[in-house]
Order: sequence, then C-alpha cells, then structure tokens
Amino acid sequence: MIQNPPSELQCQLERRLGHTYACQRLDIERNEQRGFAGGANSFQFENWRYSPALIRCSLKVLGLYGRGIRNAERVEVRQNAIRSARIPREFDGFTILHISDMHVDMNGEAMRRLTAILPGLSYDICVLTGDYRGKTYGPFDRTLAGLAQVCEHLKGTIYGVLGNHDTVAMVPGLERLGIQMLLNESEALIRESGSIYLSGVDDAHRYRAHDLEKAASAVPDGAFSILLSHTPEIYRQAAQANFGLLLSGHTHGGQICLPGSLPITLGCALPRRLGSGAWKYHDMAGYTSAGLGSCVVPVRFNCPPEITLHRLQCADAAATC
Repeated sequence: MIQNPPSELQCQLERRLGHTYACQRLDIERNEQRGFAGGANSFQFENWRYSPALIRCSLKVLGLYGRGIRNAERVEVRQNAIRSARIPREFDGFTILHISDMHVDMNGEAMRRLTAILPGLSYDICVLTGDYRGKTYGPFDRTLAGLAQVCEHLKGTIYGVLGNHDTVAMVPGLERLGIQMLLNESEALIRESGSIYLSGVDDAHRYRAHDLEKAASAVPDGAFSILLSHTPEIYRQAAQANFGLLLSGHTHGGQICLPGSLPITLGCALPRRLGSGAWKYHDMAGYTSAGLGSCVVPVRFNCPPEITLHRLQCADAAATC
C-alpha cells in the first residue's frame, strides 16, 4: 500500500512537536470534526449553523441587540495582585498582561479597542490563553492576519496556549508571529539570581490534549510556577501539581449574564466562583479571564470584555523581600 507523503504543515508540526504527538493531535481533531456522533464534546453549540441567527433574532425582538454589540466593544483593563512567599524578591512587581478568548475574526471592534489600549500599558511579559479564532473548524488565515496586527502593539516576550477553538495547525503561524507556544511545556523566567517558571498545557476542554505531568516536569521543587491553561477546569490537578498560579479563560465570564454578573452558563463543569476573576483553591491562586472577544454572536450583557494585568508580589514568610 502506497501512502501519501506528509504535507509541509505536518512536517513543520513534527519538527516542532515530534512525530507521535503531532500525528495524534491531528488525528484527535479529525475525529472531533467528523460530526456530532463522536463523543461528549463533539456537539458544539457555537458550530450549530442556526445558533447565531437564533440569538440575533431573539435579541432584536427584545430590542437588546445593539446594546449587546456596544457592550462587547467596551474593553476594560483589570488589575490583579498575586501575593506569595514563593515569589523571589527579584520578581516583586513583575507584571503579566493576560489576554484570552480573542476570537479575532469575529470581534473586529474589540480588537481595534485593544490595539488602542496596549501602547499605554506597562508589563513584563504577555500571555495569551487560547481561542484565537471564532469557529472550531475551517480556515484560520483571517485569524492570523488579525492577530498579527495585535502582536505589532505587544511588548516583550509573548507566550500562548491553544484553546478549544484552535487547531494545532495554527502553531507554526502563531510562532511566526512571535508567540512562543507552550504545548505541555515549561519555560524558566530569570531575573538576576531569581527564577520562576511558566508552564502551558494544550487544550484540556475539547481535545483533552493536556499533559500536566509533562508540563510540570521541568519545574524544581519549591519554585513558584504559573500554569497557562485555556480552561480552568483542571484546577484540582493543577493544585495537586503544586502550581502557584493558574491563568485561564474559556468561560467568557458567562458573556450573557443576569444583573449582578450572574452567568446563565459557563460552558463547562465548574463552580461558579471560579467562572471569572480572581479565586483561590487550596494553596493555588487562580484567575479566570472573562475574555476579550465574544463567541457565537459578538454581544455581551453584564459581563464586559477584559484584559488583565497580574502583578506579582513577594510575600514575607520569614523576612522582608
């Protein structure tokens, strides 16, 4: 039996990820995209062809559609302090810009607002916690083109992970834009004699391609480590792996919420207190971004889009940092 030679994309992925992982990841995607009969995660409401029209019509009937669109364009910059005795004194004040769920190709106004905000922000690194495109299948050229415009306004090193809307085929393009993708991998961040560790896992929601053990394997015992995961659903495992901070997104904070920011749904099995903003689980701090973009229809209610500046603070366990 004669087999077709691997495509250039597959060759690139194999060089980046290794033959086994690249083939397995592509195969998982192909199985998921064959239809609605492939398992618990196969049906995606956002991919149902009538979903956008149904939501738009409902909101227009209620006279809320225009307001929802305007809400989705009002990007807020949030501040979050992370205090831990494990943070080295060299990293006191270290600031991380966190952007999640951009869905670039369907949120043009939010992207324009973002590029206007970015030059005025001060931070050390930027992390992107997935869902760069709108749909979970199909072409992604528009997504990469829009993301390229955003990257022009970002400073310092950019790290990223994949979300449930993203295909692993995007990885070469994302890395050409200067985004260092962490696919069950870790990176040491060094300042003078101090160091912390940044880890990232592949999508844990739809493709379940995360490998926490592999991501954490390079982190020394006792070091302060930050985990990037598109979804916060793996919070229990992350805490057991001794991560000090979990940064995630996926939930959009509910996107369409009742008054008081009460989400109608979070799109995953998760305690509501972990659905947006800062939270804590055992000794691990966490933050779930409400996201920059919107999904299915670019509207928001009682849940503004956001980007977040996380500032590390060296807590005093025995002596002043």
